[in-house]
Amino acid sequence: MRTIVPHVLQHHLVALRMLLACTLITGIAYPLLVTGIAQAFLSHRANGSMLTTNGTPVASGLIGQNFALPKKNPNDAQEPLRPDPKWFQPRPSVGGYDPVNSGASNLGPNNTDLIKAVNDRRAAVAAFDGVPPSSVPADAVTASGSGLDPAISPAYAYEQAQRVAKARRLALAKVRALVAQHVQGRVLGFLGQEHVNVVELNHDLARLT
Repeated sequence: MRTIVPHVLQHHLVALRMLLACTLITGIAYPLLVTGIAQAFLSHRANGSMLTTNGTPVASGLIGQNFALPKKNPNDAQEPLRPDPKWFQPRPSVGGYDPVNSGASNLGPNNTDLIKAVNDRRAAVAAFDGVPPSSVPADAVTASGSGLDPAISPAYAYEQAQRVAKARRLALAKVRALVAQHVQGRVLGFLGQEHVNVVELNHDLARLT
């Protein structure tokens, strides 16, 4: 009995030392090291890719948002949002770009509700941008899997350029040049597709005008 108790106590002390060592390494030292490296070399991304105006954060380049006209009745939650012609518009979002309601519709390509929604969106986008329905890109009428994607295709961005230029009384060439500056290529040259971050594009558009 006298030999068992010290032996058990010794095992507990070893376990306690291992717990303290792992806590210091993985719970304190490692997070501090990673945070330090991120802040030193990738501070903008590490802090949420925030976009600022006069030093005040106004949006995150990682999360899409609506660019809509003010509601006629701010207290009416059922009133649909009306897109503002002065801004480049994002792709549709099932959750309304609400960060707490991220997700897709989960409707299949043959679902009649989805087909009707796509056709209605195509007609609405064509009328809003003043283009033929056949020229409306697919991402203008389909939502992303997360419902928070800030990216649109270059084709959709260029399609909207004329409407934005007219609404802001800017030269079309100037607006198209701004779009060209925001076209991002494929990751590593082969992953994904070319895209335009519409939140960052509108942020620079506001500064342009």
